[in-house]
Amino acid sequence: MARIKVHELRGKNKAELQGQLKDLKAELSLLRVAKVTGGAPNKLSKIKVVRTSIARVLTVISQKQKSALREAYKNKKLLPLDLRPKKTRAIRRRLTKHQLSLKTEREKKHEKYFPLRKYAVKEIATFFMDTVNSYHLSVKSETLSLGSDH
Repeated sequence: MARIKVHELRGKNKAELQGQLKDLKAELSLLRVAKVTGGAPNKLSKIKVVRTSIARVLTVISQKQKSALREAYKNKKLLPLDLRPKKTRAIRRRLTKHQLSLKTEREKKHEKYFPLRKYAVKEIATFFMDTVNSYHLSVKSETLSLGSDH
């Protein structure tokens, strides 16, 4: 039996996949009997191919089941445990973003009555910084010109 391509398996429905799985398992049991009775080497080398084919069919079946379940639970409030993201235990126990953003009544009142102050000092601060920077530049240029004379 030739190797099975996964993209061909994905096109089949569940019944066809189950039938193919049954055929592959039957073939594997025949090959194992041939191995015990001292069969031809080409039959022995076929065992690995059949086993991988069985694994591929089982993988496609489980993937199809999982995707069908994901579709079924798409807009539900709670997901089954095996469909939830795994992550780490600590991350799973963290508060959600919504829970983190919630505030108590007291906190809301405090923010309402004591908002952040808006200061009008920005213009003076920028002027001061420009003056300091220009002074430093002039001092640097003077030291550079002094250094070039020597």
